[in-house]
Amino acid sequence: MAYAPPENPANPKGAGGISLTKQIVIGLVVGVLIGWWMSRLSDAGRASWDTWLALVRDVFLHLIKVMIAPLIFASVVQGFAGTGDLKKARRIGIKALIYFEVVTTLALVVGLFVVNVVKPGAGVTLAAQAPVAGAVVAKPLSGAEIILHMFPTSLFDSMARNDVLQIVVFAVLFAIAVTAAGEAGRPVVEFCGSLTQVMFKFAGLIMKFAPFGVGAAIAVTVGHQGLGSVLVLGKLVLTLYAALVIFIVFVFGAVIWIAKVPLKPFVRAVREPFTLAFATANSEAALPKAFELMERLGVPRGIVGFVLPAGYSFNLDGSTLHLAVASVFVAQAAETTTGIHFGIGEQITMMLILMLTSKGVAAVPRASFVVLVAALESFKLPIAGAFLILGVDALLDMARTSVNVMGNCLASVVVARWEGEFDDAKAEANFGNP
Repeated sequence: MAYAPPENPANPKGAGGISLTKQIVIGLVVGVLIGWWMSRLSDAGRASWDTWLALVRDVFLHLIKVMIAPLIFASVVQGFAGTGDLKKARRIGIKALIYFEVVTTLALVVGLFVVNVVKPGAGVTLAAQAPVAGAVVAKPLSGAEIILHMFPTSLFDSMARNDVLQIVVFAVLFAIAVTAAGEAGRPVVEFCGSLTQVMFKFAGLIMKFAPFGVGAAIAVTVGHQGLGSVLVLGKLVLTLYAALVIFIVFVFGAVIWIAKVPLKPFVRAVREPFTLAFATANSEAALPKAFELMERLGVPRGIVGFVLPAGYSFNLDGSTLHLAVASVFVAQAAETTTGIHFGIGEQITMMLILMLTSKGVAAVPRASFVVLVAALESFKLPIAGAFLILGVDALLDMARTSVNVMGNCLASVVVARWEGEFDDAKAEANFGNP
């Protein structure tokens, strides 16, 4: 079943003839202004605003999350079983993992370089190390635990928790079984194809609510953090944002050039999921839209269905870069506090450990913070530095999450090009010049 894109898919019109992307940006700006106004209110005065804005934000996120499991399952099964080529599925998986490892390693390198040049932690004094009352920090998964976690004991449990990696693994195995069943499996493939189209339509309905959900999310964040909170750790925030910009321009730019990704169509396709991820600091909020737009960009459904969800566990470029910047920031602050120097050799060793531990972050709540604490403990650096960073973590999370989404969208295009299946004509037709 072929997907028929709507008219002018690169710039769908919403209320008043304004494109959805522009509506989301307007919602973002209005949300920042409301949040700034809220931050000036008393705690009591802000409470009722918090309650209703958080309700709007959470309703939007709940509606987004409810479609993730059926969309991923149906896309992967229909994409892989529809081709009937299991060798191709294995080849796509290997290529995706190779790409993920190369790009996330470069993210660590960029983060390490920028944080050593800017030195945002120099001069920052940490509080004396002390246990945080009632704080229990989870541990990142070991290599064996990561592998075991990939295989679900119950599909319904995995779907209920929106465990993307488990859903993908089950869907791939299920697709293999459907292919092996031959004609008996054909109705399952057709059902999954129809379900995917229905979920895309469902996503279209929910996205009409996106400007309100985005505005409410950013208003709550700014209302609690206050624009003044940026000043305390402003150098760290600017360092991460600068490092992410450098990473996008030079690493993603090189990938786009090498893989001959059509730049303008790609930017037009990715801007909406990028904005959603930035405003909500939630990758799941952008996933359904990223699915739809990457397919309309010319990436085959089977590749989109595998690469995007797998990237949520193995290709977190923004989170990986953030870990490099944050860990060395704490080391620099610790040197100011204790006088103990944390050299480049130790930093590289820490990065190698982060390369491994960051692979399992998708299965851990508040993942980046957990992995950061584990790395600091391993190198006897003060955990107080991690809790200091929590003060601006919402601002950092917005940036790293949006780059994660962009990186996974780019990965799907690269793997499609690597397979020789990227449809340039479709990209130009849907996202080229009007």
